[in-house]
Amino acid sequence: MENHRLLSLTMALLGFLSPCLTTLTPRVSFPVGSPGRHLTRFSSPDVSNTTTLLLSEDGDMLYVGAQDAVLALDVSLKEAIVLRSKLDWSPSEKDLEQCSMKGKKMADCPNFIRVLQFLNTTHIYACGTFAFSPRCTYINTESLMMSLKPDEGRGRCPYDPYQRNTAIIVDGELYTGTVADYRGNRPVISRHLSEGRRVDLKLDDTLGWLEDPTFISSSFIPDEEKIYFFFSEVGREYDFIDKFIVSRVSQICMSDVGGQRTLQRRWTTFAKAQLLCQADNELPYNVIQDIDSLPPVDGAPADDTLFYGIFTSQWSVNSGQSAVCSFRLSDIKSVFSGNYKVLNRDTLQWSTRVQEKVANPGECGLHNASDNALRFVKENFLADDSVRPVGRSLTMVSTEHNYSHLTVQRVQAANNREYTVLFLLTESGYLHKVVLLQSGAHIIEEIQVFEKPQPVKSLKLSIPKGMIYVGTSEGVMRVPTANCSFYWTCAQCVLSRDPFCGWDPASRACVETSSIQTSLGQDIDRGNVEEACFPLTHRARFGPNNLPAGELVSVSLNEVVRLQCPAASQLSRQLWERPNSRLSSDLYLHLEDGSLSFVATPATLGHYLCLSTENGYQQTMAIYHVKQKSSPVPQTPTSYSRPQSPPLPTTRADGPQVHTSVDPKRTETIQKETEPTPTSGGRDTRVTTRQLIRNFTTLWTLGSGQKEAELRDGEALLSSRGPSYLKELVIVSVLLVLCLSLLITMFLYVARQRCRSRTAPQSGTPSRDSDRRTPVEQEALRGNQFMSKRNGQASGLVCNGALTGSNGHLPNTPI
Repeated sequence: MENHRLLSLTMALLGFLSPCLTTLTPRVSFPVGSPGRHLTRFSSPDVSNTTTLLLSEDGDMLYVGAQDAVLALDVSLKEAIVLRSKLDWSPSEKDLEQCSMKGKKMADCPNFIRVLQFLNTTHIYACGTFAFSPRCTYINTESLMMSLKPDEGRGRCPYDPYQRNTAIIVDGELYTGTVADYRGNRPVISRHLSEGRRVDLKLDDTLGWLEDPTFISSSFIPDEEKIYFFFSEVGREYDFIDKFIVSRVSQICMSDVGGQRTLQRRWTTFAKAQLLCQADNELPYNVIQDIDSLPPVDGAPADDTLFYGIFTSQWSVNSGQSAVCSFRLSDIKSVFSGNYKVLNRDTLQWSTRVQEKVANPGECGLHNASDNALRFVKENFLADDSVRPVGRSLTMVSTEHNYSHLTVQRVQAANNREYTVLFLLTESGYLHKVVLLQSGAHIIEEIQVFEKPQPVKSLKLSIPKGMIYVGTSEGVMRVPTANCSFYWTCAQCVLSRDPFCGWDPASRACVETSSIQTSLGQDIDRGNVEEACFPLTHRARFGPNNLPAGELVSVSLNEVVRLQCPAASQLSRQLWERPNSRLSSDLYLHLEDGSLSFVATPATLGHYLCLSTENGYQQTMAIYHVKQKSSPVPQTPTSYSRPQSPPLPTTRADGPQVHTSVDPKRTETIQKETEPTPTSGGRDTRVTTRQLIRNFTTLWTLGSGQKEAELRDGEALLSSRGPSYLKELVIVSVLLVLCLSLLITMFLYVARQRCRSRTAPQSGTPSRDSDRRTPVEQEALRGNQFMSKRNGQASGLVCNGALTGSNGHLPNTPI
């Protein structure tokens, strides 16, 4: 228990020490049914579980092991897969009844073909689960008929259709890795169909040579005359933790015929070692999922053979990740020629101790060795050292995808260099095409093979035909390895960094490197468009007199405009520019999809350029000319798009990288929507609206007396004066002042009239003062009062309402 806790703590610490992994993004992505990636599918209502594939040497015929049937498919046609013949091979009603009596589900009792191998040039050897009672038979490749009555298939094919197995035929002999009993408790690696002096061999299952294995694949190395088996099993040497899974490679010699007294009819050359897919200071990816071999280049020794495998981890700290590791045959041979662990049969404990070698385990020719030597190899079959990956590092790591199957190919590029291309199938149904570069793995494209995850048992590559075949539970899919015609310009062809494709300046098309002998524009390592394309073709540039008119966008003032920008790939970054003008964040909104949104004002009219930048190369994807409509129309937010059109003449700029898939066959059109494009959430909508209102207010304030002139390489694109509202403001202010003055005057007049009516003397009662004055004095007094009124003085009013004279005294008071 203490050791278990220590291991858990160590694994957790290693998980924290692991460096951050860079997310690998496919450059372009093709969904199911995409016109940019042509796939061919074969399916039939009466055929299912087409999961075992066998391809003819010329690549024209594909044999498929399905449920209760073997199919012969003609794949020589480019546009279709044709069913040539079908062999029905199903259990009888009695067999199905017995399978059900054993407690198995009826859905698992049919005959699932799990072994399909060429026996010779005229026959195929096939084995199926056959209602949990395996059967094998010989099938004529021409007529697809059984040549002999099926015989027992125990030890050659699994009982359970869900158990993984591996099989390979070499020189007419069948080498298999499977289980030899109904319950699946007796794993075996065995040889069958031996003739003459050779006998069928198998592992001694009483010795613990295999510990609950899951067989993955097997490979034949002609120069070594050995068969290598790849599988995962429980690592009993790690006794401090229960069921610690390890990945293994094992080997047997074809010349092995068993011992004379010791290990009779048993392998004498069996040895196994651990495959360690692990980088320094990181947790191991210890569970192997699939593996494929890559032969050496012409003229190189067999020791340069590489094995590429997919590995996952059983540890939660890096669950959901897949790693690809490569192993060199020379490293595998070196481990098998080294020291071996020793198993104590009494305690079942493994140990490493220096001992005298009586024999070399795994060495061919031990069947003639002494009994003492055979007893030594019987006890020492686990290599002490582990097989490390090439370069002691991982080939690639995926943080987002769980890969289940792979196949590998070496491709010669236009510069005659060899590049390794991996085809990786994800559990979610995508096929990733990956090229291995010195800078790391580059995912050229991803192709969605099927919409829903399906059981996949086989992935076959036809190098002569340039096709990949995927065997699923519902049918067979055919995927071309190259898709050069999708790239419509030299820049796109080079930026794809696809070893299969290069730009032909003569035909001005992206073509396959194997189909033409002339020099092609291609740069797999760096993707440098300048060096690969422009020495071959004349590069056009924008000048003062050759600025394209672009797409005309007619708008009304104060309406919301949205311009779409198609991206070149999923690795590209989209930019917007205006000739000799800066796109202020107060006036423009850059949306997540790369589009540009703004309010149409005299200041925002003119030309707009949409640019896509990838790997330091910049190209113009769209040009818009936003122009005011001649007649006013109702203002409606409008979106203008020019989706997925071929790029216009290119410009160069060093900057960040980015891309997006584009369909070159679409015409360049403007799509005007009657409603604004909705955003992903209410908050985004509110923020966008507020921003546009603020932009509109800013434009309104700056509109008075503002004049904008935009030039492109010396050519004037827009020169206009904004509307002035000063005259209207002055008129309104004057009218307001006159109205207020009139109201005040009327108020004072009404108040004075009321005061006079209260203090005026009664009619017919003259005052004593007026009586005393002479006519001349009274006339003079009236004149003074008249002048006082003209000067705006209310001389006859006081606060208490009493009437006073012009001198401030009471009327009856003598001066």
